[in-house]
Amino acid sequence: MRSEPSIDELRRICRDQEQRLAEQEREVRMLSEALARAESELERYVYIVSHDLKEPLRTVSGFSTLLQRRLGETLEGDARQYLAFIDDGVQRMQVLLDALLDYSRAGRPQQAMQPVALERPLQVALTQLAPAITAAGADVDSAALPEVQGDPVRLAQLFRQLLANALTYRAEGALPQIRIRAEEAGDHWRIAVADNGIGIDPRHQERIFEVFQRLHSREEYPGIGMGLAICKKIVESHGGRLWVESTPGEGATFFFTLPQAERSAAAD
Repeated sequence: MRSEPSIDELRRICRDQEQRLAEQEREVRMLSEALARAESELERYVYIVSHDLKEPLRTVSGFSTLLQRRLGETLEGDARQYLAFIDDGVQRMQVLLDALLDYSRAGRPQQAMQPVALERPLQVALTQLAPAITAAGADVDSAALPEVQGDPVRLAQLFRQLLANALTYRAEGALPQIRIRAEEAGDHWRIAVADNGIGIDPRHQERIFEVFQRLHSREEYPGIGMGLAICKKIVESHGGRLWVESTPGEGATFFFTLPQAERSAAAD
């Protein structure tokens, strides 16, 4: 029959466990620091690449404009079309580079996390999209929204992209209807942005949050397939989650969670 361990043995076991835990904590801290460095290096790399690629694009665009001005009416039909192709390609590349830079920064708040009444970033997004909302004849309805812990600049960007998606992927012959609601979910708030658009096939509902993933051609709907990837990164940087529920032809509802606002000790 095995005897019970002595006090000294128990102390030794506890010390060994404490050492293992300390080593694991050091490893986790080192991995976190390495990940933060890698993300910072990636952001710098994307910024440099974006900046360096924009310079030759500006050169190409400048010479294309110069050719059109110098040659004017002497250009034949094909030549005019080729120059139009060049301009279109340059513009698409500039949009792509801007989106890549935006994506690399989306996970890093522009402002310190703070209590934010969600009505504020929503109103910023609505103001920025006002011309598009009016042109589409869209009806945007928002219930009372809560206070969350977050970066107001990034949250405005999140709302702007989700609303822009609803305006873009609207059903033919129907005026866009967008509903924004919130409900409590533990220590988070769950926000829903619902539309009456074309909807999304369940087979593609995970794929749409990946970089450069498009379900439609540019001729059908504009865009480069970066918006929802940026939204996902913004939400995850706030400690939340983003997903969609949809049936083709019956609209889509995008859900995201955000932490409830932290209360200061003075408020208690």
